[in-house]
This record gives sequence, structure tokens and C-alpha cells, in this order.
Amino acid sequence: MAGRGHRKKNNNRAGKLCIGLIVIAFVAVMSVQIIRVYQKDQEYIQQEASLQKQLEDETARGEQLSNYETYTKSQQYVEDTAKSKLGLAYDNEIIFKEAKK
Repeated sequence: MAGRGHRKKNNNRAGKLCIGLIVIAFVAVMSVQIIRVYQKDQEYIQQEASLQKQLEDETARGEQLSNYETYTKSQQYVEDTAKSKLGLAYDNEIIFKEAKK
């Protein structure tokens, strides 16, 4: 009987050792996974900030284009274009040109 008790003790110790190793391996794997998820989260936070900045820039650009569209439909735009590109002027306007040196 003494032999059997010793054998149970060894089996019990080996079982505890196996369970302990499994738990340690599980904790190690989960720690690595948590670190990877945290790093991915940080990347997503940076990407979100970058995209938010890009959205703000594009919104401002859209507003500028809207203002320019309104300007191009105005009489002022027609007059400015006629003066700068075609050299036209109203009958009562006097145009001064700089003398070239």
C-alpha cells in the first residue's frame, strides 16, 4: 500500500505541474494578444486624428470653392475678367499703365 500512495502523490504533483504550465502559457499568450490589441488601438487613434484633420481641411476647401463659385456668378467676376484678360474698361474709366524702366 505504501507504493500506491507514493504513486498517487507523483500523479497529483504532475497534474498540478501540467495545469500550472498550461495556466502560465495561457497568461503569456493573452498578454501578447493584449499588447497587440493595444498597439493596434494606438494606430487607430492616430489614423482617426489624421482623418479628422483631413476632414476639416476638405470642409474648409469646400467652403472656399463654394465662395469662389458664388464669386464667379457675380457681376464683379465678369468685370475683373474682362479687365485683366481682355483689357476692357468702361467708357468713363481711365487706365494708368506703369512705365517700363
